[in-house]
Amino acid sequence: MTIPSEYFSREEFACKCGCGYDTVDAELLDVLTRLREYWGQPVFLNSGCRCPIHNKKVNGGHHSQHLVGRAADIRVQGVTSDDVAEWLERVFPNKYGIGRYKGRTHIDTRRGKARWDAR
Repeated sequence: MTIPSEYFSREEFACKCGCGYDTVDAELLDVLTRLREYWGQPVFLNSGCRCPIHNKKVNGGHHSQHLVGRAADIRVQGVTSDDVAEWLERVFPNKYGIGRYKGRTHIDTRRGKARWDAR
Protein backbone atom coordinates (compact mmCIF):
# COMPACT_ATOMS: atom_id res chain seq x y z
CA MET A 1 0.00 0.00 0.00
CA THR A 2 1.24 3.50 -0.75
CA ILE A 3 1.05 6.47 1.55
CA PRO A 4 -0.49 9.79 0.50
CA SER A 5 2.67 11.84 0.10
CA GLU A 6 4.53 13.42 -2.77
CA TYR A 7 7.74 13.51 -0.70
CA PHE A 8 7.90 10.16 1.10
CA SER A 9 7.41 6.50 0.31
CA ARG A 10 6.25 3.74 2.63
CA GLU A 11 9.62 2.02 2.12
CA GLU A 12 11.41 4.94 3.79
CA PHE A 13 9.47 4.27 6.99
CA ALA A 14 9.97 0.48 6.95
CA CYS A 15 11.83 -1.28 9.75
CA LYS A 16 15.52 -1.50 8.85
CA CYS A 17 15.72 -5.22 9.72
CA GLY A 18 13.75 -6.12 6.58
CA CYS A 19 10.83 -7.73 8.43
CA GLY A 20 8.28 -5.76 6.39
CA TYR A 21 6.82 -3.72 9.26
CA ASP A 22 6.07 -0.31 7.75
CA THR A 23 3.33 1.44 9.71
CA VAL A 24 3.21 5.22 9.21
CA ASP A 25 1.21 7.57 11.42
CA ALA A 26 -0.72 10.13 9.35
CA GLU A 27 0.05 12.92 11.84
CA LEU A 28 3.79 12.16 11.63
CA LEU A 29 3.59 12.21 7.85
CA ASP A 30 1.92 15.62 8.05
CA VAL A 31 4.67 16.99 10.34
CA LEU A 32 7.40 15.70 8.01
CA THR A 33 5.62 17.15 4.98
CA ARG A 34 5.41 20.56 6.66
CA LEU A 35 9.11 20.32 7.52
CA ARG A 36 9.97 19.42 3.92
CA GLU A 37 7.92 22.29 2.52
CA TYR A 38 9.30 24.83 4.99
CA TRP A 39 12.96 24.09 4.22
CA GLY A 40 12.41 23.22 0.55
CA GLN A 41 14.95 20.39 0.95
CA PRO A 42 14.69 16.59 1.08
CA VAL A 43 14.06 15.03 4.47
CA PHE A 44 15.93 11.75 4.98
CA LEU A 45 14.71 9.14 7.46
CA ASN A 46 17.48 7.42 9.40
CA SER A 47 14.86 5.39 11.25
CA GLY A 48 11.09 5.12 10.94
CA CYS A 49 9.03 2.36 12.45
CA ARG A 50 10.70 -0.55 14.21
CA CYS A 51 9.62 -4.05 15.08
CA PRO A 52 10.28 -5.09 18.71
CA ILE A 53 13.31 -7.18 17.72
CA HIS A 54 15.00 -4.38 15.80
CA ASN A 55 14.08 -1.81 18.46
CA LYS A 56 15.85 -3.95 21.08
CA LYS A 57 18.88 -4.39 18.79
CA VAL A 58 19.31 -0.60 18.46
CA ASN A 59 18.71 -0.04 22.19
CA GLY A 60 15.38 1.69 21.62
CA GLY A 61 13.15 2.40 24.60
CA HIS A 62 10.57 -0.12 25.77
CA HIS A 63 7.79 2.34 24.96
CA SER A 64 9.44 3.86 21.88
CA GLN A 65 7.10 5.64 19.52
CA HIS A 66 9.04 3.94 16.69
CA LEU A 67 7.28 0.71 17.71
CA VAL A 68 3.90 2.11 16.68
CA GLY A 69 4.98 4.07 13.61
CA ARG A 70 4.69 7.46 15.32
CA ALA A 71 8.41 8.41 15.25
CA ALA A 72 11.20 9.21 12.83
CA ASP A 73 14.85 10.06 13.22
CA ILE A 74 15.58 12.51 10.43
CA ARG A 75 17.98 14.88 8.80
CA VAL A 76 17.19 17.64 6.33
CA GLN A 77 19.58 18.16 3.45
CA GLY A 78 21.71 21.25 4.03
CA VAL A 79 20.11 22.10 7.39
CA THR A 80 21.75 21.52 10.78
CA SER A 81 20.02 19.18 13.21
CA ASP A 82 19.85 22.07 15.71
CA ASP A 83 17.99 24.23 13.18
CA VAL A 84 15.57 21.37 12.47
CA ALA A 85 14.91 20.82 16.21
CA GLU A 86 14.47 24.56 16.82
CA TRP A 87 11.94 24.81 13.97
CA LEU A 88 9.98 21.83 15.31
CA GLU A 89 10.00 23.28 18.84
CA ARG A 90 8.84 26.67 17.55
CA VAL A 91 6.03 25.23 15.41
CA PHE A 92 4.91 22.62 17.99
CA PRO A 93 5.75 24.23 21.34
CA ASN A 94 3.31 22.24 23.47
CA LYS A 95 3.26 18.79 21.93
CA TYR A 96 5.24 15.93 20.42
CA GLY A 97 8.55 14.39 21.29
CA ILE A 98 11.56 16.24 19.90
CA GLY A 99 15.01 14.90 20.57
CA ARG A 100 18.43 16.15 19.58
CA TYR A 101 21.11 13.68 18.57
CA LYS A 102 24.44 14.15 16.85
CA GLY A 103 23.65 14.62 13.17
CA ARG A 104 19.93 13.87 13.38
CA THR A 105 16.69 14.96 14.99
CA HIS A 106 13.97 12.76 16.48
CA ILE A 107 10.32 13.70 16.04
CA ASP A 108 7.37 11.72 17.30
CA THR A 109 3.67 12.41 17.52
CA ARG A 110 3.10 11.13 21.05
CA ARG A 111 0.26 12.52 23.08
CA GLY A 112 1.88 15.18 25.23
CA LYS A 113 5.22 16.96 25.11
CA ALA A 114 8.76 15.66 25.59
CA ARG A 115 12.14 17.26 24.86
CA TRP A 116 15.65 15.84 25.25
CA ASP A 117 19.21 16.33 24.13
CA ALA A 118 21.27 13.14 23.75
CA ARG A 119 24.30 14.59 21.97
